[in-house]
Amino acid sequence: MKGTLAICCLLSLLLLQAAAEEDAVTTEPLRDRSHIDETLRLATEEKANDYTAALQKLRQIYHTSIKPMEQAYKYNELRQHEISAYPGRTLGDQATDGEITSKPMVLFLGPWSVGKSSMINYLLGLHESQYQLYTGAEPTTSEFTVIMHGEKIRSVEGIVMAADSSRSFSPLEKFGQNFLEKLIGIEMPHKMLERVTFVDTPGIIENRKQQERGYPFNDVCQWFIDRADLIFVVFDPTKLDVGMELEMLFRQLKGRESQIRIILNKADHLVTQDLMRVYGALFWSLAPLINVTEPPRVYVSSFWPYDYAPDTSRELFKKEEISLLEDLNQVIENRLENKIAFIRQHAIRVRIHSLLVDRYVQTFKDKMSFFSDPELVFKEIVDDPDKFFIFKSILAKTNVSKFDLPNRDAYRDFFGINPIASFKPLSTQCSYIGGCLLEKIEKAITHELPALLSSLNSGKQPGLSSCEVTGCGEKPKNRYRKN
Repeated sequence: MKGTLAICCLLSLLLLQAAAEEDAVTTEPLRDRSHIDETLRLATEEKANDYTAALQKLRQIYHTSIKPMEQAYKYNELRQHEISAYPGRTLGDQATDGEITSKPMVLFLGPWSVGKSSMINYLLGLHESQYQLYTGAEPTTSEFTVIMHGEKIRSVEGIVMAADSSRSFSPLEKFGQNFLEKLIGIEMPHKMLERVTFVDTPGIIENRKQQERGYPFNDVCQWFIDRADLIFVVFDPTKLDVGMELEMLFRQLKGRESQIRIILNKADHLVTQDLMRVYGALFWSLAPLINVTEPPRVYVSSFWPYDYAPDTSRELFKKEEISLLEDLNQVIENRLENKIAFIRQHAIRVRIHSLLVDRYVQTFKDKMSFFSDPELVFKEIVDDPDKFFIFKSILAKTNVSKFDLPNRDAYRDFFGINPIASFKPLSTQCSYIGGCLLEKIEKAITHELPALLSSLNSGKQPGLSSCEVTGCGEKPKNRYRKN
């Protein structure tokens, strides 16, 4: 009886202590957030007309000069075999209107309960609001949460986001219904979200198999990584170990080192000497995973709404936070330039793909005779393209960098789905009204997109030319047609 009474008393004391700690947290002074608005220049109005005109011009270039070549040579059906071959985007993916018009994306990755959701709440000022992201000491985020701008505060189900073709998330439907149930969008009217979109991800838990998530977690992460303008990989002093899932994540980040920012969060929980040791331990853990000459930038601070702990490096943490915000502002300021550069890079890949398909078609026609078996002839070409100088001839004739060439194995699968007879040579892809597909995409790469970029840098408003499609009545020239 006495033992039971003692246990009850102990439980009561523990509950009172927990309540007291909770009160202490809730009464803790909040940090001043004015530097966030100042650093990100949220009070300044954007030049909406100039931005809209440039975006309209970019969309017009894509639809008239790049998309026809995509469709003619089925670029979207090409699949990439090596992640590092085309860092930044999966080969074969089409650019869409949703991606062209989308805002810059900031992706938050890292182990569970390191403060990713708390950081988003802090940056957006959602603390103690009904729409703040749920946080806690246990793994709390099991969904991919997209925080974006909207006219009113509301949540959007994943199946709705995937079904809406005007958004940039419609390709996520390929990961299945189980994943779409784990995808949620939150819209709210917020100055910062007018310029950027945040994506919160489930924390990495090393003691649970990826298959138990019910959807291809690594593939979904890769999709977001490929489209992110800035990637925050967040750690805290208690979670510096690198397991299999985190190692796989850093493999997926290869080629994106310029977008990666490492964040050592909750730094005010340590005294200066311990913080130096933890900083060194973090680099020791990540060194085998990041094989680059210049390591990613590491920010050391505490990103949550409460004031820094006493007797810690407050000035250092504040400067680190402002540096991170300046990084974020750089992405926001350069978002249109980055989109133009991305579309140009995409156009270069489409052009290379089209030239390669054309070379396969020409080689097949040259090797065919009246008594030849078409299947055997083409199998020989696809199995050993170097024997027929297919890739080398592209490098010699078009001045393409060898580092831009896709994997040869990709074309074995590509032609397994698409018969060689379904493609026409580039020399026949011309019309009097529309011009030649190859010349149009080359003009976009060498003239139109660089000119659009220059007009932004010089402050001129880009105009829509009336002579871009037909060349003002000139008959289109085809330098690939035999005389």
